[in-house]
Amino acid sequence: MRSILLATLASATALPALAEVNIYSYRQPELIQPLLEGFTESTGIETNVAFLNQGLVERLKAEGERSPADIILTVDISRLSTAEEEGVTQAVESQTMADNIPQSLRDPEGHWFGVTTRGRIVYASKERVGEDEVTTYEDLADPKWEGRICTRSGTHVYTLGLVAAMIEHNGEEATREWLEGVKSNLARSPQGNDRAQVRAIWAGECDISLGNTYYMGAMLADPEQEEWANSVRVEFPTFEDGNGTHVNISGVAMTANAPHREDALAFMEYLSSPEAQEIYADVVNEYPANPEIAPSELVASWGDIEPDTTDLGAIADHRADALRLVEEVNFDG
Repeated sequence: MRSILLATLASATALPALAEVNIYSYRQPELIQPLLEGFTESTGIETNVAFLNQGLVERLKAEGERSPADIILTVDISRLSTAEEEGVTQAVESQTMADNIPQSLRDPEGHWFGVTTRGRIVYASKERVGEDEVTTYEDLADPKWEGRICTRSGTHVYTLGLVAAMIEHNGEEATREWLEGVKSNLARSPQGNDRAQVRAIWAGECDISLGNTYYMGAMLADPEQEEWANSVRVEFPTFEDGNGTHVNISGVAMTANAPHREDALAFMEYLSSPEAQEIYADVVNEYPANPEIAPSELVASWGDIEPDTTDLGAIADHRADALRLVEEVNFDG
């Protein structure tokens, strides 16, 4: 009996580890499911996903070395850099990732990598805004826009990303003055999400709004929102110092205690591959991080984007200052 038990244990020990990747994701299921299916079909590695609305970093810290998570998927550079700062990610060395993802869209130490980009653009009324009226982000503080701008909360991560970029380009004092100017031009107090701003333009409450590019695709795909989308056009403001349109990222990182490190690395490299980047472009309506892959026809139809190539890590360093300025000018008040 003892010999049988030992033989059984030896056999179990010899079995190969299950090929799988466990993912904690802030990205909605329908946005990443085609990528998960493509990865498994390409590699034979299964994926398990826990979708979270909040508390991703806190969960990883609480789980510690017992965490089953290999990968985190999230949006916004601040969330990725926060994960790194809190010690829940690890550095990854991958020539494939370095070849596929531009340096400005990845952490110098390899803690996070952008897999798509989205422009923080202006939605402009086709009826009430001329095609040459929207120029730079700085111009949004011009009194000519008084009572014409709608935007979401100044404390939202998307807004803070743009404010942090303004600090990087123009310094704190100029950014404070810019925030005060934009606030004085608001048609209403900041409220709602990016699509709610476009609805407000359609309803005649304002003429322009700040938003992410991919929401245009989302609205066009929704019969109830298609009319909103068709009432506006996408404009690509730039910075006055000659840099292009502010972009942010959705990104990927390997957790500090990843139990399936090799499989997790394979997943990260797959996300940067032409196959996955094309899926991102078609399904999510975002710009591929891999510069060799073109955006979808729909995204391309909105116009050409010249992205600001300022290092996103440098912009993320200004997030705390951006929040402080937003609160000091009482932007949402």
